[in-house]
Amino acid sequence: MFANPFNLCLVLGMRAKLSELGSRQKPSDITRLMAIALEQPNMLSLAAGFTDNESLPIGDVHEIVGEIAGSGSAGKAALQYGANKGREGLRALLAKRIRSFDTLSEDALDNERLFISNGSQQALYLAIQTLCDPGDYVLVEQPTYFVFLEILQGFGVNALPMPMEASGEIDVNGLESLLVQAEVDGILEKIKAVYLVSYFSNPSGHCVSEKVKSDLGALLSRQKTTVAVIEDAAYRELYYQDPFESRSSLALEEFANLPVLYTSTLTKPYASGLKVGYSYCSDTNWLNSMLNVKGQQDFGTANFAQAIVEGALESGRFDTHLRALRLLYENKMLTLQESLAPSLKSLGWKWDQPLGGLYLWLQSPNEMRTDADSPFHDSCIEEGVFYVPGDLCFASTGNRDRIRLSFGALNTDEIQEAARRFVAAAASMTKSATA
Repeated sequence: MFANPFNLCLVLGMRAKLSELGSRQKPSDITRLMAIALEQPNMLSLAAGFTDNESLPIGDVHEIVGEIAGSGSAGKAALQYGANKGREGLRALLAKRIRSFDTLSEDALDNERLFISNGSQQALYLAIQTLCDPGDYVLVEQPTYFVFLEILQGFGVNALPMPMEASGEIDVNGLESLLVQAEVDGILEKIKAVYLVSYFSNPSGHCVSEKVKSDLGALLSRQKTTVAVIEDAAYRELYYQDPFESRSSLALEEFANLPVLYTSTLTKPYASGLKVGYSYCSDTNWLNSMLNVKGQQDFGTANFAQAIVEGALESGRFDTHLRALRLLYENKMLTLQESLAPSLKSLGWKWDQPLGGLYLWLQSPNEMRTDADSPFHDSCIEEGVFYVPGDLCFASTGNRDRIRLSFGALNTDEIQEAARRFVAAAASMTKSATA
């Protein structure tokens, strides 16, 4: 009688033999930290970059779904598979939107170079998967979007931090010296891309000026090897009062001969659960490669979700909602700012008030550690408040005195209570650290 091979595997403890790529995949830092937070049911999270739940456009979506359902064959088509590149109408609307932001002529962008993705996160993943080999390098700001750093790590790609000015801008002269040294060290050919979070960035809220972008484009254009540009504009439309006056790399002549991927999302400014992002790629080979891989992954982003945001954009509901959302997030930011500032600033904590986005970026006094293994982090957990340790946002080590606080998800009362808990931990730990 033969043994059941399945039972035999269980007895012997046999496991799948993972690929090199699979073996590199590690648990996300934020997933691990969130699991710690969720163990306490009364925890208030200033960590997750979620959007405001109460403001989600349920009324809009209800109306738009009704319109889709009543549109006959077009409505049925929305429930069918769609094109891998995305809905033609939605792509045309989004290309027009980028042209408007960048004051470009009607024929400046080819709609066929724009594709729809499952949020902008998928586009970032596709970009690195098709551009880089293990051991390659991608230039990043300090700080930068920590999930992008995890993507690089998962592919075995090295994040190479760029020199930065105290203002938060890229030190382009310092970067030129870094590239000269990279050639001496024999790694220049392995530098495949530069990654910019250019508008109201996650985590710092900083924007990259047009002059710095232009200088960066000119520097990259002079290199002996091709360095692609990934411009992450996820928060471009989440300004509070005025848009940041810097055109994207798609509009600047210094980038004309460089491969550029401009990526953004409709989740943060409208409805995160719809998971619709979009990207424009200036390089045909890179674009086709990303689309080929995307087709293998999902056969195209959910057509019905695309139809909803297309209806929102076309009808004007999207911009009506976004105008209200900007005011809401500014008020939330001010609530958190005003709840923290009197106590924390007297203790030596520092941060700049952002002009857009969803985050405050704090620096502790006297380089007091705030990483996940620090006493300060433990103290905040004990108080019942949670944050993203800022060291996760740096490609280099040693930056362990920063904190990202998100005010997007909590209501006003919760923000005030979360701030009170944070201040309590900060007052205790800051005094003990400086004693």
